[in-house]
Amino acid sequence: MALAEFVDSFDMAATNVDRYASLAEEPELSRDPKLDALAGAIAEYLAKQYRLGQVPSWASGPSRRLDQPWFTATSPTDGMREYLTYSSPAEFASRNIFTEERPLRRARSELTYESSTPK
Repeated sequence: MALAEFVDSFDMAATNVDRYASLAEEPELSRDPKLDALAGAIAEYLAKQYRLGQVPSWASGPSRRLDQPWFTATSPTDGMREYLTYSSPAEFASRNIFTEERPLRRARSELTYESSTPK
């Protein structure tokens, strides 16, 4: 729930300066390595998708990476693992997180992946 709210508020920010500001401060570690790595992947992914000019430095910390692969699909089959490995954005795959091609898509998102500039 909190992730969906964050993505919505990020998408609705008035400017890229406001968007970056929402990513700049490092969130506290959660004691769940998957969530901690996911936070780093999301920060890098959004910074690059919205061409914010920089990725927060905290997103690359060692606590933002997983030692073992995590496939986000529930009970993935071998075929699903192969698909997720192939389709995962680099920001996620580099952290050993394997997910769909557009992991943060939201019905309300102002960013269209076909356009070159966010609104």
